[in-house]
This record gives sequence, structure tokens and C-alpha cells, in this order.
Amino acid sequence: MDLPKIIQGGMGIAISNWRLAQAVSSQGYLGVVSSTGVGHIMASRLMDGDLEGHLRRALSHFPYPDVTERILESYYVPGGIPAGQPYKRPPMWTVKPPKALNELTVAANFAEVFLAKEGHANPVGINLLEKLQLPTMASLYGAMLAGVDYVIMGAGIPGQVPGILDQLTTHQPVSYRLDVLGTDRNDDFRIYFEPEAIFPDVSAKLGTLKRPYFLPIISSAVLAMSLVKRATGRIDGFVIETPIAGGHNAAPRGALRLNEQGEPIYGERDEIDLDKIKSLGLPFWLAGGYGTPEGLRLALEQGAAGIQVGTMFAYCNESGMEATIKQELIKRTLKGQASIHTSPTASPTGFPFKVAKMEGSLSEQDVYEGRVRFCDMGYLRHLYKTDNERIGYRCPAEPEDLYAKKGGDPADAENRLCLCNGLMSIAGFPQHRPDGYVEPPLITSGDKVRDLEQIVKPGQTSYSALDVLEYLTGARNDG
Repeated sequence: MDLPKIIQGGMGIAISNWRLAQAVSSQGYLGVVSSTGVGHIMASRLMDGDLEGHLRRALSHFPYPDVTERILESYYVPGGIPAGQPYKRPPMWTVKPPKALNELTVAANFAEVFLAKEGHANPVGINLLEKLQLPTMASLYGAMLAGVDYVIMGAGIPGQVPGILDQLTTHQPVSYRLDVLGTDRNDDFRIYFEPEAIFPDVSAKLGTLKRPYFLPIISSAVLAMSLVKRATGRIDGFVIETPIAGGHNAAPRGALRLNEQGEPIYGERDEIDLDKIKSLGLPFWLAGGYGTPEGLRLALEQGAAGIQVGTMFAYCNESGMEATIKQELIKRTLKGQASIHTSPTASPTGFPFKVAKMEGSLSEQDVYEGRVRFCDMGYLRHLYKTDNERIGYRCPAEPEDLYAKKGGDPADAENRLCLCNGLMSIAGFPQHRPDGYVEPPLITSGDKVRDLEQIVKPGQTSYSALDVLEYLTGARNDG
């Protein structure tokens, strides 16, 4: 396969949108869309009126017009909803999702990939989080219907995914073994996805789909070797991520230790043995702190196929970050005022999570304390085994009393942030509550945000995806 030297990071929710992926892929590198929450994103965009018509154009190519019609009837509002009106939320995922939720998720992933691939013939990837297991199969299938070329997956051990990709190429029924708290070795809780039951005669209608390349995101050689040995199908390479990358980070190995700022301390055990990874004979890309021309050269010298870069693309014109937040963060960075904190408690997942500090955001204690806990998206809910041998759902960021009532440890709920709603807000889709409360944003960023001063041209406070690519490859000309 023709390997890209630069992979654009798959940042959710909707930061790595189709516009950004299209801009990167059209230049011959690998643009990546985020699958995280894309069903909610499409519903919100349609409720905002889809003013430029891109989603409706993409959905007009979806192979099941009746599904498109149902989605538009449910969410599309010509001209958009009035300012301040709450968005209609799709139902939360469970192990037995309604057919309409599967349809929405498949169609949303299809549309995002379709638009990213429009206007050029270069590869496009999609990024998923293994921690978000319930929408995974529907998301993969929708992306494959649009011809996605790469699947990149982190935040867990995605050993089940390669085999699922193989089966979905021929529209076979698939299942995903779920991580459920409180189970024993005899338990086997799964979610099922049957393409033919949702889309009748799809095998005869579409034939065999292309199997995308699969690249797990890893932080250790041990995990790389385990995936090659035990995954259900072919691993095509790895993205190797260091702890200074944005979003979720792998937890330090061994007992958790914190520095004076309350951030996890990483040590020698967390260093990645590239020689062991190279011995596997698969291509790899280095991520987290490699987003400079020197970083790209160093990665290539170390035997990597290239680098994955997120933070620099997160603030470019084409990203899905809300424009005023983006501008404020760029201005802060240029003044040397950017501040990133790696929180061991912010994310309901339990993984360390990078939080960028900014007034009015959930990084501020008074804003956090002023938010009434509320869970209406539920992507990061934990699955747990109930007393009657069924699956329950709870999130450390939901109301504390409700979490405890479901058997959660009250200590686990302390200082947890609602990533679902906070990240929807930073993407420009804040939920307006009936009492007038507006969900505040939650901003994540890699430590290398300070390098933006190398990209932003003198006298400006914005830049494009092309500026990032030209900077990384040394093709930039400021003259």
C-alpha cells in the first residue's frame, strides 16, 4: 500500500470533520474524520438547517432512500431551529438499539466519509474509540458503505475489529463482545449488528465492500505484539502515541503518581520500544509531539512511515471547532498564555484527559460547579452487570446520587466532566436546556499547542490545513 507520510488526527466530537479531512486528503496525505458522536452531529446539523446542503447531498447518495427520508423527517428543519431552542437528541445507545438509531449511525458515518472523499481520488480514514463500543459496528459499516480506506482506533484494545471488518465486507451478521463491570469468566455480553435485517437485500444490491486498512493506536510494544498475535484478523500497521498528545492518553504503567500540578507522571516503563515494534514488520506512524518538520524527519529516521498530527489541525480554518473559541485559543497561544492540564479525573473513561484552560469553559471550577449534572447522550456510560444478570448503564459524570444508586463508587464521580456535552459545545452545537441553561464547552488540546506560533503568519490569527502541511513538509514560502 502507498503509505501517507502525514496522518491528520481523528479528533472528536466533530473537530476532525469532513471539511478538514477533505482538505488534507486532497493534498495527497491521509485526512481522517471522527466517528465519535457523528449521529448526534448530523442530527444537529440538520436541525440547524443544513444551509449549504452538504448533508442532504451526501444522503442523496445513500443506497437506501427510505432511510434518508426517515432521517430527514425526524431531524431536518428548513432554515434551522430558532436560536436557543434545544436540539432533539437521538436515543442513547444500549445493547439493543432501535432500528432507527442503527440507521442514523450508519447514514451519518456514510455521509461524513462521502463528503471527505468528494472531489479527489485519495484515501480517507475514520477514527473511532474502542471505549465507545456500542456504536462501533454500525459506524464501521456506514464508513465502509462510503468506501473508507483506513480505520484508526484507540482508547482501548481493539482486537475484535479486524475480524468484524472482514465480515462486514460481505454484509455478514457481526457481534461485539462488551466490556461489562462485575462479570466473571463465564459471562459473554454482546451487541449484535445484522446488515440484512436493517437494510434488506443489501448483499445483492451492493455486492462485496472494500476492506479498509486497520491501524490501532497503541502506546506500548507489548500491546502491538499482543494485537498481531491475538486479533481476529489482519492488523495493517500502528499509530504509536506518546502521552503529550491531545484528548485521551494511555494511563502510566504501574501505580499512579501525580506531579505538583496534579498530572500523571510518566516514566521509563512508558517509553516505547520501537525496535520490538519494527520487528513485527508492519508500518507505523509516530504521534504526540512529532508535529514539526524536525519531528517528521526524526520519525522517518527511526523507521516510521510518517507521523500523525492532531493539535495543529484542530485550530485550522477547516476544523470543526467553534470559530470564536478557535480564535481565542490561537490568540492566547501567540501571547504565550496557552495552558494545558492533563487531568487524571476529568474523563468518565478513567483515562487521563487533556484539558485546555479558558474562561467560560468547564476547565474553570466555578463553571464546573455551576453545571447541573445531566446525561442525555451517554456515549461514555459504563456497562455493569446487575443483580438480575442483565446490563445496566451508569456514568461517573451523571448525577452523583443516581450513579451511587446504580452501584457506582461515589468517589469515582468526583470532578468528572461531561465530555459528551462539553465536546458538542466546542464543536458549535451546545445544548440549550429548557430552563435556559446553555452547556459550556470543554476544550482539549495536545501539549504542542504552543507550536502554533510557527504556523500562524505575522499579523494573522488564523491558518489553513494547507499551511500546516506546508510547514510540516518544508514546502512553506512566507515570502
